[in-house]
Amino acid sequence: MTTEQSPDLKATPLKTLHQELGARMVPFAGYDMPVQYPAGIMAEHLHTRAQAGLFDVSHMGQVVISGAGVAAALEKLVPVDLEQLAINRQTYALFTNAQGGILDDLMIARWAEDCFFLVVNAACKEQDLAYLEGALSGFEIEYLEDRALLALQGPAAVDVMAKLAPEVCGLVFMSGCRATLAGADCFVTRSGYTGEDGFEISVPADAADALARMLLSFEEVEPVGLGARDSLRLEAGLCLYGHDLDTTTTPVQAGLLWSISKSRRPDGQKAGGFPGAEVIFNEIQQGASRRRVGLQIDGRAPVREGAVLVDEAGEQVGVVTSGGFGPTLEAPLAMGYVSSDFAAAGTPLRALVRDKPRPVSVTKMPFVPQRYYRGQ
Repeated sequence: MTTEQSPDLKATPLKTLHQELGARMVPFAGYDMPVQYPAGIMAEHLHTRAQAGLFDVSHMGQVVISGAGVAAALEKLVPVDLEQLAINRQTYALFTNAQGGILDDLMIARWAEDCFFLVVNAACKEQDLAYLEGALSGFEIEYLEDRALLALQGPAAVDVMAKLAPEVCGLVFMSGCRATLAGADCFVTRSGYTGEDGFEISVPADAADALARMLLSFEEVEPVGLGARDSLRLEAGLCLYGHDLDTTTTPVQAGLLWSISKSRRPDGQKAGGFPGAEVIFNEIQQGASRRRVGLQIDGRAPVREGAVLVDEAGEQVGVVTSGGFGPTLEAPLAMGYVSSDFAAAGTPLRALVRDKPRPVSVTKMPFVPQRYYRGQ
């Protein structure tokens, strides 16, 4: 299969390596990215669950924000208690708008008392940068164009990293540290987007190729593309911005109440103070009109994004936002939004696929247990 390429597509520092490895490249968020390698999506997915997969996520945006009082200033943009975030700890966060909708989801790590490192979604990074610059005047905002980002995911990831930088093995989920890899100064966090234990590595762009080749030299590690990245995150019940999250979706509807720090909730010591707080607080107290749910699919054929969900009377009650085949489950799976009255686990529904109703049922997520390392 050939993919038409736009001359405007950007390339990550690993493009030459992807081509050497026989990757099928596709346009994604303005970048020429590997969707799969010769082994195929199924094999890449299962290898990550069993051993370790290496992902190029250099298309993501990396930003450093610093200055006296920056934690309090950033708190006006996200519903997270950043003043209490310890140095070298990382948190998941949401940029919200005045309607309580989600502008982007991101990771925030504290590098120092007055310095934070953000990783934002590729498709949102230009608007996020403009938003930050407009909201945080007086602070130093640096977009790290000269950095790449690699993710090593799977149960064998820690064994590989132990041989290269033993200090990272002391990390627990959502913590990070500096480490020297391939002779370069890197920032490593124990985190990822697969549901597995693993690491994300911010590395200087000019060292990315050498580091990737070093990691791939271990027999436990295989390259993995965007296709398996999507099936892995779907099995783990993780949202994809622009699909499961957008500006019309609130954190409560999305099942992301856990991402709002307790101190920032209605009865917290630092309640509110972020965009859309009143809308979100009303949903916390009164309930949301719709909810994100997992969907178990009857049969073998996948139900894709955009499929309408109807109740047993044939009335529309929701829509699928992510769907595909789960190689670990050996079955199709999906997630979507349904009216709250239909959000209970076990609720029978129908998904309209080419106007034909397919039986589905609401189920709890994640579909596959998450295996993040939280310490002994």
